[in-house]
Amino acid sequence: MSDVHDCTTPEGLAAGLEAATAAVRAGGVVVLPTDTVYGVGCDAFDADAVRAVLAAKGRGGEMPPPVLVPDARTIDGLARDVPRYARALVERCWPGPLTLVLRAQSSLRWDLGDTNGTVAVRMPDHPVALALLAAIGPMAVTSANTTGMPPATSAADAQAQLGEAVAVYLDGGPTDSLEPSTILDCTGERPVVLRAGALAETEIDAVVAVVEQEQTQALAAERAAAAAELDRAARARAREAAESERAADPRRQPGAPRVAGRRRR
Repeated sequence: MSDVHDCTTPEGLAAGLEAATAAVRAGGVVVLPTDTVYGVGCDAFDADAVRAVLAAKGRGGEMPPPVLVPDARTIDGLARDVPRYARALVERCWPGPLTLVLRAQSSLRWDLGDTNGTVAVRMPDHPVALALLAAIGPMAVTSANTTGMPPATSAADAQAQLGEAVAVYLDGGPTDSLEPSTILDCTGERPVVLRAGALAETEIDAVVAVVEQEQTQALAAERAAAAAELDRAARARAREAAESERAADPRRQPGAPRVAGRRRR
């Protein structure tokens, strides 16, 4: 039978986190509140548990779950070649409803499904989720609903859909949002919205515009510095050539006889 914990009180939160942590470490599946909708997840490095999460939703590995992380620093352990604009978005929008699809570290030993060498990463802005992530580490978490049904906005909604497939339900009360996170593909030179969500595209565009402006200014400064260096080098070569010419002229050598010109009578 599933274990349900009211996490709206300090005592219930402590008991719920203890139960959920134990369940996840044992390979179980849990439901947790986030800043968007409720999520169902497990240890991201437990392949069997990931398959159990997907099975609970009625989904296969063709739609791998995102990975929730406890802090922004975790991103470098999971992803490589993180673009500058993605780091700016992390700084501006995390924790929050923004999922970034990045190139995964090739050394990671996990099986999230058909990721095509990528990982979708998010840091949620919810105290219960962050507390559980701090205890467990990265978790594979997707919306707590069966495929084709609306995402759960309460623990009761999630339990009605997922039932006994979940070991522990953490009830943090109704969510403040009815929308899932915005998903952004950050594997290219510019970000591409894969799914519109709780974070407005205008906010994303504003952050990216600042980064692009900074990059343009930095490139202009680099080009100006390179041009100045070429000019200095050209001047130095000109001075060396002039000095060589003077050194090769016998009339300019120290002690060379002076040639007197003819006098007019």
